[in-house]
Amino acid sequence: MPLTQLLQEKKPRLMERWLQLIFQSYPPETARFLKKEKNRFDNPVGFRISQGVQGLVEALLTDAEPGQFTASLDEIIRIQALQNFTPAQALAFVFLLKNVIREELGEALKDPHLAEACLELESRIDGLALLGFEVYVQRREKLHEVRLNEVKNRVSGLLRRSGLTMASLEPDPSPSANLK
Repeated sequence: MPLTQLLQEKKPRLMERWLQLIFQSYPPETARFLKKEKNRFDNPVGFRISQGVQGLVEALLTDAEPGQFTASLDEIIRIQALQNFTPAQALAFVFLLKNVIREELGEALKDPHLAEACLELESRIDGLALLGFEVYVQRREKLHEVRLNEVKNRVSGLLRRSGLTMASLEPDPSPSANLK
């Protein structure tokens, strides 16, 4: 039986197990809440992570192009970037999928005919982590940009109230200005 067919049969269990491992990476109280609450409005973080996991598993099982993984990775990574996870913490969930696959397929993976397909799948998962790193960096850059704009707006508001402008605070670039 081909690896993709085995994975398709185990897909619901793979997604559920992977999701549980991701939730366990959070502090215990948060993990309990994420696991327990299924309503998308009461638990938007859990919902987004669930959507991301579902999209990633679907894309992996259909041999999707790397670009098709980006939206699903973003569902999970945007949350972790906002929560100030380090890159390693934010991307550790990708590698958990390898463990889930090994656990769920167990004995079947000892078949030498599946060994090559399994190595190829694990390489794709590694590629997923690299793509995830790009997504993480983009999210962090966007977050820093938003924070910088907030600071600029606050400073601008303070300056307006004090009667100054940003231009009046900038140094004069002319060489003669330095001689004064």
